[in-house]
Amino acid sequence: MKQEDIQIAASVLWQNWQQQTRIDQLPESSRPNNRAEAYAIQAELARLSEQKVVGWKIAATSIAGQKHIGVDGPLAGRLLSHRVMTGGATVSLEHNLMRVAEAEFVFRFRQDLPPRAQPYEVAEVLAAVESLHPGIEIPDSRFHDYVRAGGLQMIADDACASWFLLGEPTTANWREMNLVTHTVNAYKNDALAATGSGANVLGDPRVALTWIANELSAYADGLRAGEFVTTGTCITPLPIAPGDHLRFDYGAIGLIEAILSQ
Repeated sequence: MKQEDIQIAASVLWQNWQQQTRIDQLPESSRPNNRAEAYAIQAELARLSEQKVVGWKIAATSIAGQKHIGVDGPLAGRLLSHRVMTGGATVSLEHNLMRVAEAEFVFRFRQDLPPRAQPYEVAEVLAAVESLHPGIEIPDSRFHDYVRAGGLQMIADDACASWFLLGEPTTANWREMNLVTHTVNAYKNDALAATGSGANVLGDPRVALTWIANELSAYADGLRAGEFVTTGTCITPLPIAPGDHLRFDYGAIGLIEAILSQ
């Protein structure tokens, strides 16, 4: 794939981000043929945004999440500074096609994990983590039919990134917790709407975190100190609408809320 084609694909996607419009597919000559090309388009998209990459997301770490966007494995995406808010914020759903919210375990890093030939192990990835946070992702796509777009075009489109809410760092001793069995309850308008656990996140959020460390080692510049990673939904994506009030309860880890508007 020529650099010119990478730039065309990223420009098409960024234009649709800005105009809040959608496409069926990328131009045929600018569709990625492999993961390296897909991540190259994503990196160019981030450059065109002129926003800082403050973190990363993992899409499709659960079976429900994979079915939701029509892929068979996880994808990594960049989180841009203007699209990240704190817990309790009001999020507009205007022009949002997906209209779902996801409950996610979020890890912030205190040291770099640079690219290298040797795969990272779970223990060394966790040793680089500073804090654990509750999070809410409200994804979206620049494709009309995102289920049929395919994994490579989804990576190019920043893995369905849109809005993200980052909660306060937990004061609980999370390193001693069993995150696999840790329960998260999602409330919509004060009614329990979904329940999930860390088991839905590639079997363990810490395994998902290690997956992205290795994915970014292979296809990007690794992870940087200060960045955070949201590891994918631990609940079935929750249908939402303007006017909804979300409260996701992570038990000892903490609470995070969001208000949805048109």
